[in-house]
Amino acid sequence: MKENNIMAATGEDSSSIALLLGIQDDPVRGFLLLYLLITVLSIVVFKLGFAKKLPPLKTAVIYLFLIIGCVPLAFFGIGLPVAEGLIAAALILIIYKVRLHQSKKEKAE
Repeated sequence: MKENNIMAATGEDSSSIALLLGIQDDPVRGFLLLYLLITVLSIVVFKLGFAKKLPPLKTAVIYLFLIIGCVPLAFFGIGLPVAEGLIAAALILIIYKVRLHQSKKEKAE
């Protein structure tokens, strides 16, 4: 008899965001949601921390490579806290940008 060995995502080997997105119940839907979340968070972190004013075609190329590069990050995000790290990075950059804006506003007055 041949056994059917299918890997399952369980709580002991998956990140908390992956489990929150339901990767253990429906792996395909959970992975796609994890990929979308990681892609959106990567774009936010890039925009807040690293983006410069570029022509539209160069910007499109950068975002295309960013979207492609999020595929392996999503695979790593199943077992590692990739999404959690991106959330932390986005929060830190948002706080930095708000405080920078406030200090520039105070200096202008």
